[in-house]
Amino acid sequence: MDWGVFALRFYHYILMAARLLTSPGLSSTTWLNIIWLMAALIIPLISWFPGRRMNKLWFCILELLLGGSYYVNSIFHPELTSKADYLLPSLAMGYLLTKQTLWVIPAVALIPFTFQSYLRLSWDQTISLGTDNLLFCFIGIWASFVANAYEQKNKLVTEVEHQNKLLTHYAAEIEKMTLMQERNRMSKELHDTLGHSFISLIMSLDASIALMDHKPAEAKDRLIRLRALAEQNLDEMRSVVHEMGEEEESTLFQQVEALVVRFQEHTGTVMTMNLLGTEQRMRFEVRQAILRVIQESFTNALKHGKASQLHLELRFSESILQLSIQNNGKPMDKLEYGFGLTSMKHRLEHLGGRLLVSSRLGTSAITEVKCEIPLKGATLHGEN
Repeated sequence: MDWGVFALRFYHYILMAARLLTSPGLSSTTWLNIIWLMAALIIPLISWFPGRRMNKLWFCILELLLGGSYYVNSIFHPELTSKADYLLPSLAMGYLLTKQTLWVIPAVALIPFTFQSYLRLSWDQTISLGTDNLLFCFIGIWASFVANAYEQKNKLVTEVEHQNKLLTHYAAEIEKMTLMQERNRMSKELHDTLGHSFISLIMSLDASIALMDHKPAEAKDRLIRLRALAEQNLDEMRSVVHEMGEEEESTLFQQVEALVVRFQEHTGTVMTMNLLGTEQRMRFEVRQAILRVIQESFTNALKHGKASQLHLELRFSESILQLSIQNNGKPMDKLEYGFGLTSMKHRLEHLGGRLLVSSRLGTSAITEVKCEIPLKGATLHGEN
């Protein structure tokens, strides 16, 4: 857009200079006017040039002094073959309008009043000329708004892409750490639970082999007991595989703290957290549901709400587990259950809980994700 405005202004001055050059008989006055036009074209560009110089205040001052004065001069000298108007320069100054250059708006509107008495123009004619300048100035302001909106959109797209990369990296890190924790826990469980049992079996079998020839009855009795031990070990292994997901070395509070710390480290979001009440040992699927709700809420707050601050509160009461996640991001105009919210909702409903998502406006916008899970049936072995 900057280059478009630059081209229009360039066209304005070059066209008037070209008309002067094609006029019959190039007098010294004509050459003076050509130099004046070139100065009006070039000198203001010392302050503003697309992509290089952005001193808009001095551009407007120089534009009015040089271009505006030539405009008035062309009115006072009817012998000039090139009559100036001030529409495109007015557009350029409107495009570059800032708080420091608001005076440009009345200035372009009042220029025709400088030669009203000289030309004996009526008030209607003078106001019409001033209105034309003012109209083009506002067209420039509108073009500036469009250009700024387009630039903001591009910045937003770049920011969204950057945040998506951060979130993708964060999700990959979470998945990697979860797999690593699961692998470490499995190896510890198998080693501690089954290792000793297999060693006992091997040693007992060696003793039975040694007794086979000399004391077959005792060897047979030992083998019967070893078979019972093997069945017991098989039951223990099945129990380990079945219950492995339900035995965590770390508590839910510790997992939530680690999740918050990792999210803050990877995204730079300001995080606050309250963990209240006495934690009870939860079944694996309940813990996973809570962690997934937190992850999805964090992701949505950053990706869709552009939040910069997040507050998490996890509370254990006598009969219910409550989770609240608040962010200061852009409020939702209309709640739509996409894949993430639908997945969270189904997880919680499967556990007898519920999910609430709301936005409110006050001194600041707040979006809240709140869920509740009854503790009955959620704790290990149904204990409250």
